Amino acid sequence: MAKGIVDKIRKELNGLKDEKYRLMQCKIIPGIEPDSIIGVRTPELRKMAKQILKHDDADAFLSDLPHKYFEENQLHAFVISEMKDYDRCVTLLNAFLPYVNNWATCDQMSPKVFKKHHDKLPELIRSWMGSKEAYTIRFGIGMLMEHFLDEEYDPKYPEAVAGIRSEEYYVNMMIAWYYATALAKQYESVLPFIEGRRLDTWTHNKAIQKSIESYRISDERKAYLKTLKYKGNTD
Repeated sequence: MAKGIVDKIRKELNGLKDEKYRLMQCKIIPGIEPDSIIGVRTPELRKMAKQILKHDDADAFLSDLPHKYFEENQLHAFVISEMKDYDRCVTLLNAFLPYVNNWATCDQMSPKVFKKHHDKLPELIRSWMGSKEAYTIRFGIGMLMEHFLDEEYDPKYPEAVAGIRSEEYYVNMMIAWYYATALAKQYESVLPFIEGRRLDTWTHNKAIQKSIESYRISDERKAYLKTLKYKGNTD
């Protein structure tokens, strides 16, 4: 059963191949083999994901891990993002996360059903951020940024992110992104984490850099944030 739907999906993906787009994807998504990228644009993948979700044998595709192609991972992420059953979504998400191997699949996976279950999310997010897998950690931080920086914000959330230490570029970049977004939305509460230099040097400076680039932070605040940067080259 799995082979049938997988072969069908691969045939459809190859029919949508765009070589110029494939070459661009190879450049912006490092760390995965170029031969694993077919070159299918995201809108096409989202359309396909909605169709897969309707198939009786969708689970056969979702259980066919690890996938061979980047686009299959993207489809998997988009299928999970469209699921309406929270428990099934979480089960399949936890099964898939260890196989996520790039920032694009990680960042574009955002289950819509999570918006209705904020009471259950913090515990899940804590488990993801405590993982040893880089993209599972990144996903957890991303979900915290997406769902808990507005009405349901709590200082314990940036506190949890500040406690993460990693040698992984894509983890530290997400931490910086989280703090830049948090400064834009919860400036007074989050500023002490920057003033107190709670992050490692590289992530601290990257968070400030991204904040300075943000249109959501005032020029006055940007000027102050600049004074908080570590001096010297930390790239």
